[in-house]
Amino acid sequence: MTLILSNEEVERALGMGDCIAMGEEAYKALGLGKAATGVRGEILSPTGRDDALHSLLTMAGVVPGFGIGAVRINSDILTWPKTAHGLTREKVPAAPGGRYVGLVLLFSTETGEPLAIYPDGIVQRMRVGAACGLAAKYLAREDARTAAILGAGWQAGGQAMAMSCVRGITAIRCFSPTPAKRDAFAREWSEKLAIEVAAAPSLQEAVAGADIVACATNSMEPVLPPELVEPGMHVSSVKRLELPPETVARADVVFTHVKGAESRITRVEGADLSRETDAAKDRMTSAIRQGDMPTLPDLLLGRTPGRTGADQITMFLNYAGLGFQFAATGAIIIEKARSLGLGREIPTDWLTSALPS
Repeated sequence: MTLILSNEEVERALGMGDCIAMGEEAYKALGLGKAATGVRGEILSPTGRDDALHSLLTMAGVVPGFGIGAVRINSDILTWPKTAHGLTREKVPAAPGGRYVGLVLLFSTETGEPLAIYPDGIVQRMRVGAACGLAAKYLAREDARTAAILGAGWQAGGQAMAMSCVRGITAIRCFSPTPAKRDAFAREWSEKLAIEVAAAPSLQEAVAGADIVACATNSMEPVLPPELVEPGMHVSSVKRLELPPETVARADVVFTHVKGAESRITRVEGADLSRETDAAKDRMTSAIRQGDMPTLPDLLLGRTPGRTGADQITMFLNYAGLGFQFAATGAIIIEKARSLGLGREIPTDWLTSALPS
């Protein structure tokens, strides 16, 4: 039988602590060649809207030690609106009912059979947050107690969970250029984390004196200038254009997520909206020499030292999603879901064939 889960059921099955612990094991396996992540591919095509493109994105990966291979598929309507605060990238919930479309499919590495299917919404936040949390576990100061989170959207919540999970965070300051969003974020996460989460009235007030600064925005322009980065800070970023090269240059120790995992983008004629931002990302990658940086597996396996002094500025650039992350999180989800009796099952025969492909 193949398990079908909702986002709500996935949320019950996937805790941040488990996600980080499983992620550490999986990243070490990746670094040792005992796990693999496939090419991330994206096809961009015109839609019926002048201001949007359709993105069909796929990524896959396998962690044989967990017995799971995973494929993640997204069918998104993307826009790049220019707001009063700069250029952003936004997904539009254009599916019926005002919803987004993203699916994770899990497969057995023993039989090849489909094990589970579920939406990617919860997993997307958790796997991004867990990667940044893992880096902070090894790079942030042991006595880190305050965090600044730049952004107040879906990914920002993942950062709040992850940083609180790996360090004894007692206070978080959130900044978004939209006051209502940062106020709502502070209320929600104060209750969820049972710590002080405050809405900062300015970027400067959010960052000043913070031990950890987590950038989690949808901005296509820099959000953290170099002069705000202080000795001893740990900085993480999940969007390639959030940090200008000058900010990256401030760091004494920099790790990137992985190398060579950027999307291979194919464009249908007329799908030109994102060319400018894609070119800016390429220039950023070149300017900071990201290809020369050590990776998260290098850090976890001790191949490259992390922080060696309290005053060092450390940085983690989480700029490429990996298909194998969905295999690692999938191992947790399927085990917990079955033990908790979550989801519903359909006959595996519906999804398999007696005919060779």
